[in-house]
Amino acid sequence: MPAPARAHYRAPWWTPGPHLQTIVPARLLPLPEVPYERERWDTPDGDFIDVDFALPAPAAAAAPVLVLFHGLEGDSGAHYARLVMQSSRQRGWRGLVVHFRGCSGEPNRLPRAYHSGDSAEIDWVLARVAARWPQARRFAVGVSLGGNALAKWAGERGLGATALVQACVTISAPFDLAAGGAALGRGFNRVYTYHFLRTLRRKALAMVARFPGLADPARIAASRTLFDFDDAFTAPVHGFAGAHDYWRRASARPWLAAVQVPTLALCAANDPFVPVDSLPTAAELSRAITLEVPPAGGHVGFFYAAGRRDPWYLRDRVGAFLEPYAQ
Repeated sequence: MPAPARAHYRAPWWTPGPHLQTIVPARLLPLPEVPYERERWDTPDGDFIDVDFALPAPAAAAAPVLVLFHGLEGDSGAHYARLVMQSSRQRGWRGLVVHFRGCSGEPNRLPRAYHSGDSAEIDWVLARVAARWPQARRFAVGVSLGGNALAKWAGERGLGATALVQACVTISAPFDLAAGGAALGRGFNRVYTYHFLRTLRRKALAMVARFPGLADPARIAASRTLFDFDDAFTAPVHGFAGAHDYWRRASARPWLAAVQVPTLALCAANDPFVPVDSLPTAAELSRAITLEVPPAGGHVGFFYAAGRRDPWYLRDRVGAFLEPYAQ
């Protein structure tokens, strides 16, 4: 199927057909129950990841496969994972939620975690999926942190990405990590940062206790912003010189012009974590990317206006974009 034309770029003031809302916690909206079956995949470096398969799924060998990469401290129980997996099940596709290392409820084996630019991990997962289901149409969806990592992978691989997946979707991805990190350090967003850091610090301190010398536990414990945490833990553990170096090298934005696989990038103009002025311009996008920026949707929100029994625009938009590539 031909890649979308650059004309599909939509400016931040574009208003989609449905009116979108944002200031409602996802937990207050109806969410599907999705049964999962877990597989553990050993990684080439001697670690593991846990992958949750949405059931029921004795699907045909050639049934399309949808792989989801979650956001910061996410998992298969997140509202977006359940919605995308519901959409996958309804279409008769296989749905897989890939847990980044340390995010499945069990510490990983090696002295490393996961980060926004971990495109090598994305590549290994998608190559394994392609080898397991070579006759199937394959899709990848990345949310927030996972969306940035997926887009970076697609740009780095260029045309080679089309051998592994037929289409991608990124949702609320912070393509400019420095801008996103700065936004999370301001105003009410610091409440969200506090919740992220509670689990990030706990996991990091546990890892440093298992692997003394990996990072400075005092700096980790004292971190109060994502910059502090990334400077104290994420950067040194994963080979970056510091948070500035990590945010610069891990950002997908410089790679977007090289993306060749058809990709929907869905970002809200009122996303509190992804400032609208940090989004890529049309000139920075390849012709394969459809950037949609509705005026509302928040961070991974995207639901219809009140009054609908089934409010999730997010699920519907992802499914509608991928459906033509399943043929």
